[in-house]
Amino acid sequence: MEEKIKIPTKVIVKWSLIALVIVLLILSIFAQKIFGADSKFAEVIQLNMGDIANVFGLIGDNIPKILKALTYIVVIQLVSRGIRYLLKLTLKRSIKGQTVLNLLDSFVKYFAAFASIWLVLISFGVDTTTLLASAGILALVIGLGAQSLISDILSGLFIVFENEFEVGDIVVIDNFRGTVAEIGVRTTHILDVAGNIKIINNSDIRNIVNMSKTLSLAICDVEIEYGESIERVEAIFKDQLPLIKDKVSTIVEGPYYKGVSAFNPSGVQIKIIAQCLEENKFQTERDLYRQIKLLFDRNNIGVPFPQVVVNQPKTFGKVTKVEKKEAEKFVEEQKEISKNIDTQDK
Repeated sequence: MEEKIKIPTKVIVKWSLIALVIVLLILSIFAQKIFGADSKFAEVIQLNMGDIANVFGLIGDNIPKILKALTYIVVIQLVSRGIRYLLKLTLKRSIKGQTVLNLLDSFVKYFAAFASIWLVLISFGVDTTTLLASAGILALVIGLGAQSLISDILSGLFIVFENEFEVGDIVVIDNFRGTVAEIGVRTTHILDVAGNIKIINNSDIRNIVNMSKTLSLAICDVEIEYGESIERVEAIFKDQLPLIKDKVSTIVEGPYYKGVSAFNPSGVQIKIIAQCLEENKFQTERDLYRQIKLLFDRNNIGVPFPQVVVNQPKTFGKVTKVEKKEAEKFVEEQKEISKNIDTQDK
């Protein structure tokens, strides 16, 4: 079965308009021959063609001015593209540069458009003095009517130059968590993990949490059975916990044992934390949970689950005097080295 060739709608519209123009030109030239000299339709077309001829005559009389205006437009566009290309070469290498690049690129485009319009008007002999006076009045009117737009632009400048956040930072704005995808002249784009983009006016960004300024915490809350010796578990952590960092490459600092955090219905909850970059937070937590489970399996540490006990509890491993001493020493050491790193809960 042959595959049907699908022609884009834009192409169809384009060639339809071209065909329509050609048909109208043919009708206007050969109207009397096609419809007859006495035809009203031919008469209407001939009258309208006179107006069209006047338009072409007007264009012919102003060819030097038109060429001058086109030259201005071409030169400004070339200069604009050149400046934007140089900005990309010099600023694109860093995250900070990318942020400034987006802002400057928008300014260059707007300025190029304004300069093109200005020079085209001058090339057709428009009085620049009157134009400046009119522009001043217009700017005043626009300034009064577009205060929010001016506020957005100024806020965008403050965001960039005060380094509140940059492209690539993970932020929370109005309970929306995502990565800063773009900082523009008027708006900022935030991309979340699901691919949704939130567009926020720069002047509306007031309460923001920048998660990328410092290291984030990967928190691992696990439970052990009530019959398990806390001191034995702590002694095992003393020897095995430092080895986890080698297996989880995204950990920057830690992991640290923070102690017992809760007595839950099924078991004793203990807390382990590690510091990492915000973009690696969730994967670090998953990897940390995996390594703790493997550690428990190797050392016969039971993880509780909801159950109804109908038999005698099993015999748990007994803590030795050496393990007890090591556990107490380990707990104190962990408190000391992680005293400036803590979670917001218990």
